[in-house]
Amino acid sequence: MKFIDIHHDTWHTVGGEDGPIVTITPAAHRLLTLLQWHSVRSLWPADLPVGVVLPNDADVESLESDLPRLALIALHFPKWVDGRAYSQARLLRSRYRFKGEVRATGDVLVDMMPLLARTGFDAVALRADQSIEVAQRALGFFRGHYQGDARDNHPLFALTPDAIEALAKEPAREFVSQGAAI
Repeated sequence: MKFIDIHHDTWHTVGGEDGPIVTITPAAHRLLTLLQWHSVRSLWPADLPVGVVLPNDADVESLESDLPRLALIALHFPKWVDGRAYSQARLLRSRYRFKGEVRATGDVLVDMMPLLARTGFDAVALRADQSIEVAQRALGFFRGHYQGDARDNHPLFALTPDAIEALAKEPAREFVSQGAAI
């Protein structure tokens, strides 16, 4: 999992003082709103990496034909209890086989790390009061799950004997007293 420092991120939104600007000049690593992307996608050069911020109430299907052109999709959690972005990430990875970066933004807490990883997120911009060190530890609390996930859709019983043996050999991390509130 990649942890994003929003102050040193190479991806930048396009906005003005009063909100999104109307005229967008193509440049590398632009992070556009869905409306901005739909207005410039026919003119956007194929060799420039572009990303889209997808609100959690938008349909992933609206980007299906554009997915090969996108390098990043930022999925937003307006509140940590609103899990619709988990479903969006799972659809992007499992149904549409999106290979670019899927980033969690908004009210993202350490407690969410295991499920973020299982549903297909590979980058996270944590809420300002959250610790990256604790988030990294949270990713190792659970060695295996019975159900499949976005990385491997096979349930535990369908794994190869070698995969099960490798899972069993992974060191268990202490869950209690590790600074996470999971």
